[in-house]
Amino acid sequence: MMYNFSYIMISKKECYVFAKAYIISPLCILMFIVTTSLCAQEASIGVLSKKEAMQQMLENNFGIQVTEKNIEIAENNADILNSRYLPSVFGLAGANWDRTSSVTDFSADENGNVREANIINGAETTRYNASINIDWTLFDGLNRYYSYKQLKERYNLTQLEARETIEITTTQLFSVYYEVARLQENIVNLEEALAISQRRLLRAEYQFEYGQVNKLEILNAEVDIVTDSTNILNARQSLRNVQRDLNVVLAREIEDLKRVDTTVTFVSPLLIDSYIEKATENNVSLLQAEQNIILSNYDRKIAKGLFLPTIGLTGSYGWNRSNNPASAFFPSTTNNSDGLSAGASLRWNLFNGGTSVTSIKNAKINLESQELLKKQLTQEMKRDIANALGNYKNALTIYHLQEKNVATSKANFDRSNERFKLGQVTSIEFRQAQLNLLNAQTAKNAAKYTAKLAEINLLQLTGQLLNVDF
Repeated sequence: MMYNFSYIMISKKECYVFAKAYIISPLCILMFIVTTSLCAQEASIGVLSKKEAMQQMLENNFGIQVTEKNIEIAENNADILNSRYLPSVFGLAGANWDRTSSVTDFSADENGNVREANIINGAETTRYNASINIDWTLFDGLNRYYSYKQLKERYNLTQLEARETIEITTTQLFSVYYEVARLQENIVNLEEALAISQRRLLRAEYQFEYGQVNKLEILNAEVDIVTDSTNILNARQSLRNVQRDLNVVLAREIEDLKRVDTTVTFVSPLLIDSYIEKATENNVSLLQAEQNIILSNYDRKIAKGLFLPTIGLTGSYGWNRSNNPASAFFPSTTNNSDGLSAGASLRWNLFNGGTSVTSIKNAKINLESQELLKKQLTQEMKRDIANALGNYKNALTIYHLQEKNVATSKANFDRSNERFKLGQVTSIEFRQAQLNLLNAQTAKNAAKYTAKLAEINLLQLTGQLLNVDF
């Protein structure tokens, strides 16, 4: 930031008069001290370039970090491990235990002899089994094929959504960044106005000492100094507030206030025209609409796959062990077995109550809806670009007019200043010329950044916001 300290080049006599004036007016000297300390504080703050702001936004902004996480999830979903192409392998194991008590009575034999009853108390039986199984779907009516392709397209859609988030955040960043720049330049103009008022007070005090003016001239100058000082205080507070807003966008320490680069450059009109010609190919909303059409088309193909059969393979290797207690007729036994099995299956839904037909119809309707939505977005985009281009050209024209107005106001002020020194204009007329210059400078700053923000809006609509240098 540039500061104008030319007003300190004064004579010893003027220094004496200036000090005397501030002793007479404690409020003025208080304002001088406050604004001087704030000026020193502002000078110690570092400058944040546009490139650094963009880099910090991409690295630190919380919204952008969330979109990056969404991209990671979409990438995982589009992996072969989520495609259902690979077989499923699972293991099964089990153990059973039971305890049984029994009494077996025998009938008498042909000789009338009765066999003693067989009593078994607490007979324990244990069974164990374990197996490794595989289930592999070889063909499922192309459902898996189109679902996998759909996941790939959803990943592309997620990337477009992330790009949209970055574009929106970039627009938000520069709306705050350029507001900081505008306030910085306004403060410079306010400081120059304060310096002019201070020189005017010196001159009034000097003239009052020699009886050339009355006390009213001094009081008017003091009032204007208080007004200018108050304007600076308010502008600096507004600047600090907006600097904190900038830190929120950049996810930086809130009180780490930074000045910004006030240089503004505009994109060449030829480049703007070329961007507009290719807007339908680069606008992120239209690209998302195209992706939604692709996804809807895959939904329709998946629905058609319901009419096709499903073919699968199964296999398993199992082991079994059984420990059986003795019974009334047999001794205790232990059985061990293992085996390998494989099989194939075919399932074909010949009729499922009309669900498949309904799914196909709905998928076709949804596809047509997405195509209509894209046409609507295309029309709206053309309207928005036409409006944005008109706003941009209008803002540029106003900016150039304000530049001429500043030059005119500056010439008027310089002439009024010379005539004021000669006593040909009153202090009120001089002050009015000073305010006209200040207002013209403020309007020019506002017009400059309004034009730049209009350009940013146009670049976003054409899909070129992230491809230009600021």
